[in-house]
Amino acid sequence: MSVLYERLEFLIVDPQNDFSDAPGAALPVPGAGADAERLARLLNRLRARIDDIHVTLDTHQLVDISHPVFWVDGAGRQPAPFTQISVADIENRIWRTFDAHSQQRALAYVRALRDNRRHQLTIWPPHCLIGTWGHNVVPVVAEALQAWEAAKYARVDYVTKGHNPWTEHYSAVRADVPDPADPGTQINRRLIQTLENADVVALSGQALSHCVASTIRDIAAYFGQESIRKLVLIEDTSSPVPGFEALAQQFVADMRQRGMRVAKAADFLA
Repeated sequence: MSVLYERLEFLIVDPQNDFSDAPGAALPVPGAGADAERLARLLNRLRARIDDIHVTLDTHQLVDISHPVFWVDGAGRQPAPFTQISVADIENRIWRTFDAHSQQRALAYVRALRDNRRHQLTIWPPHCLIGTWGHNVVPVVAEALQAWEAAKYARVDYVTKGHNPWTEHYSAVRADVPDPADPGTQINRRLIQTLENADVVALSGQALSHCVASTIRDIAAYFGQESIRKLVLIEDTSSPVPGFEALAQQFVADMRQRGMRVAKAADFLA
């Protein structure tokens, strides 16, 4: 892939410490450290040719519908991380909200997840909490981003997602169930239009099975078919959450069939 493009942009999904495989990560993704090293080398190699970089940041606080503190069982115990909560679980009061006033809204949310066929509500370890180490971009990638900013006299476009406690926000384009009162959960048309105006968009980040897959699927849903061909997944800079490898494989297969390309970091625009 040695063709020169008029406009090259990167979309890097959630390259944060809590998704790294470094000690202390809340949701470690095996292989994420090596992914970050390869991504940083790629950013440094293409520094002069990159026109824009978009970096999404998963952004939470402790009280969140997908964190254990939000829920209790009949004995007042919080759910273990990775518990999945269904509509029937809430209707039968297997799980109820810690704040009783939130019960009906939470039930409506889980029903909406079911109806729109997004991910089932999963309880995650508290992660990417604002103000913590886990929310920060992994150092090797942060250094490469700052080097690009200095060389190009430009600013990385940081896109936060997930701050609304009432909805999961795997995709950087929209929340799983948008909140009508919160524009930050609704379709990010600015990001979609910016990416569609590029000639090629290199895709990377964590985790391939969840936030990367959801983001790219949603972008493709709003792109025209020809624009999907602009998307290039840098496959060795993104890894799946353990146990969800099949989701990642299905996502890549589906998107390749629709026109997304795949490349290795060392080969991309070499």
